Amino acid sequence: MLQTIKNKLISLLQLILVIIYIIFEELIWEGVAKPIYEAIHGLKVLQKVEEKLQYINAYFILIIFVVLLVTVEIFGIYAGMLFVSGQVLLGLGLYISKIPIAAFTFWLFRVTEDKLMTFAWFKWLYEKIMAAIDWLKSREMYVKTMERLKQVKARIKKYVQGFKAKYFAKESPFITKVKKLYKTIKASLKK
Repeated sequence: MLQTIKNKLISLLQLILVIIYIIFEELIWEGVAKPIYEAIHGLKVLQKVEEKLQYINAYFILIIFVVLLVTVEIFGIYAGMLFVSGQVLLGLGLYISKIPIAAFTFWLFRVTEDKLMTFAWFKWLYEKIMAAIDWLKSREMYVKTMERLKQVKARIKKYVQGFKAKYFAKESPFITKVKKLYKTIKASLKK
């Protein structure tokens, strides 16, 4: 009986971790932060900054990175507190405002990773975090959830493509009617 309860609690904890990770990885990172990161990475101004960062002291880079990371995490925690307290829109606004900072922080990490990894404690912590993520991704619950999520994405994509084909194709009946209505309105306004 006690073992069954323990197993159910462990499964519940795994489910919560998987859901949190998927929300952050699939929705927030893939949907919002990654495009921002790629836009930041592509800016010519920041490409010059990337070059200059190679000559900056590793301790200074570490301080900047830690300050940005702590700021992003504090924003996230406070946004969560606002959600829980019922201030959903304010919490959502705060959370959305932290995403560009998080993307910039990720960019800074990628650009200066070699310098940050010169700190043994930082490298150790990074490796532990990556091992925890790998462990989470190896869980059966994660694999099954990702398979379901891919199926849902495929269904949504198919629906959107069908919707576009039906209503927004060049010669769809819907577009033809809208064009006809536009021409009628335009002709009546000229009179």
